Amino acid sequence: MAYSEYLVDRVRNRLTQAGKIEEKKMMGGLLFMINDKMCIGVDIDKKTQNDRLMVRVGKLPYESLLNKKGSRIMDFTGTVMRGFLFIDPEGFDSESDLDFWVEKALEFNKLLIELD
Repeated sequence: MAYSEYLVDRVRNRLTQAGKIEEKKMMGGLLFMINDKMCIGVDIDKKTQNDRLMVRVGKLPYESLLNKKGSRIMDFTGTVMRGFLFIDPEGFDSESDLDFWVEKALEFNKLLIELD
Protein backbone atom coordinates (compact mmCIF):
# COMPACT_ATOMS: atom_id res chain seq x y z
CA MET A 1 0.00 0.00 0.00
CA ALA A 2 1.31 3.44 -0.90
CA TYR A 3 -0.33 5.28 2.00
CA SER A 4 -1.74 4.77 5.48
CA GLU A 5 -5.46 3.93 5.56
CA TYR A 6 -5.47 5.01 9.20
CA LEU A 7 -4.23 8.49 8.28
CA VAL A 8 -6.66 8.62 5.34
CA ASP A 9 -9.52 7.86 7.73
CA ARG A 10 -8.35 10.55 10.16
CA VAL A 11 -8.36 13.12 7.36
CA ARG A 12 -11.59 11.86 5.77
CA ASN A 13 -13.45 12.19 9.10
CA ARG A 14 -12.50 15.87 9.25
CA LEU A 15 -13.81 16.60 5.75
CA THR A 16 -17.39 15.36 6.09
CA GLN A 17 -18.86 18.88 6.12
CA ALA A 18 -16.41 20.41 3.62
CA GLY A 19 -18.57 20.24 0.49
CA LYS A 20 -18.32 17.97 -2.54
CA ILE A 21 -15.58 15.43 -1.73
CA GLU A 22 -13.82 13.28 -4.28
CA GLU A 23 -10.94 10.94 -3.52
CA LYS A 24 -8.34 10.36 -6.23
CA LYS A 25 -5.41 8.01 -6.21
CA MET A 26 -2.48 9.88 -7.66
CA MET A 27 1.25 10.36 -7.17
CA GLY A 28 1.40 7.16 -5.11
CA GLY A 29 -1.04 8.51 -2.58
CA LEU A 30 -4.63 9.54 -2.07
CA LEU A 31 -5.72 13.09 -2.78
CA PHE A 32 -8.89 14.70 -1.48
CA MET A 33 -10.52 17.03 -3.95
CA ILE A 34 -12.97 19.42 -2.31
CA ASN A 35 -15.42 21.17 -4.63
CA ASP A 36 -13.30 20.05 -7.62
CA LYS A 37 -10.07 21.60 -6.22
CA MET A 38 -6.96 19.83 -4.91
CA CYS A 39 -7.02 20.24 -1.14
CA ILE A 40 -5.13 17.69 0.97
CA GLY A 41 -3.54 14.31 0.43
CA VAL A 42 -1.83 11.41 2.13
CA ASP A 43 1.17 9.42 0.94
CA ILE A 44 4.38 7.83 2.19
CA ASP A 45 7.78 9.49 1.91
CA LYS A 46 9.81 7.05 -0.16
CA LYS A 47 13.07 8.10 1.54
CA THR A 48 11.94 7.69 5.15
CA GLN A 49 8.95 5.36 4.70
CA ASN A 50 6.98 7.69 7.01
CA ASP A 51 3.42 8.80 6.41
CA ARG A 52 3.04 12.40 5.33
CA LEU A 53 0.39 14.90 4.40
CA MET A 54 0.37 16.96 1.25
CA VAL A 55 -1.41 20.22 2.08
CA ARG A 56 -2.43 22.97 -0.33
CA VAL A 57 -2.24 26.25 1.58
CA GLY A 58 -1.66 28.85 -1.14
CA LYS A 59 1.26 31.17 -1.65
CA LEU A 60 0.40 33.89 0.88
CA PRO A 61 0.67 31.91 4.15
CA TYR A 62 3.23 29.50 2.69
CA GLU A 63 6.40 31.04 4.19
CA SER A 64 5.01 31.38 7.71
CA LEU A 65 3.59 27.85 7.67
CA LEU A 66 7.01 26.46 6.75
CA ASN A 67 8.02 27.29 10.33
CA LYS A 68 5.39 24.98 11.83
CA LYS A 69 6.37 21.66 13.40
CA GLY A 70 6.76 18.93 10.74
CA SER A 71 6.28 21.28 7.80
CA ARG A 72 8.61 21.36 4.81
CA ILE A 73 8.65 22.34 1.17
CA MET A 74 6.85 20.11 -1.30
CA ASP A 75 9.17 18.91 -4.02
CA PHE A 76 8.14 16.05 -6.27
CA THR A 77 10.24 16.73 -9.34
CA GLY A 78 13.20 18.75 -8.08
CA THR A 79 11.15 21.94 -8.26
CA VAL A 80 9.58 23.51 -5.18
CA MET A 81 5.80 23.65 -5.46
CA ARG A 82 5.05 26.93 -3.70
CA GLY A 83 1.66 26.93 -2.08
CA PHE A 84 1.91 23.22 -1.21
CA LEU A 85 3.58 21.71 1.86
CA PHE A 86 4.59 18.28 3.03
CA ILE A 87 3.81 17.64 6.68
CA ASP A 88 5.80 14.92 8.42
CA PRO A 89 4.33 12.84 11.28
CA GLU A 90 5.51 15.12 14.09
CA GLY A 91 3.28 17.77 12.51
CA PHE A 92 0.06 15.72 12.47
CA ASP A 93 0.34 12.94 15.06
CA SER A 94 -1.77 14.81 17.60
CA GLU A 95 -5.43 15.39 16.80
CA SER A 96 -5.08 19.14 17.29
CA ASP A 97 -2.12 19.31 14.90
CA LEU A 98 -4.02 17.36 12.23
CA ASP A 99 -7.02 19.65 12.79
CA PHE A 100 -4.74 22.65 12.17
CA TRP A 101 -3.50 21.36 8.80
CA VAL A 102 -6.92 20.28 7.58
CA GLU A 103 -8.26 23.71 8.54
CA LYS A 104 -5.47 25.47 6.60
CA ALA A 105 -6.18 23.34 3.52
CA LEU A 106 -9.91 24.03 3.75
CA GLU A 107 -9.36 27.78 4.24
CA PHE A 108 -7.42 27.96 0.98
CA ASN A 109 -9.95 25.73 -0.76
CA LYS A 110 -12.72 28.18 0.17
CA LEU A 111 -10.70 31.04 -1.31
CA LEU A 112 -10.35 29.14 -4.58
CA ILE A 113 -14.10 28.52 -4.73
CA GLU A 114 -14.80 32.22 -4.13
CA LEU A 115 -12.51 33.16 -7.01
CA ASP A 116 -14.34 30.90 -9.49
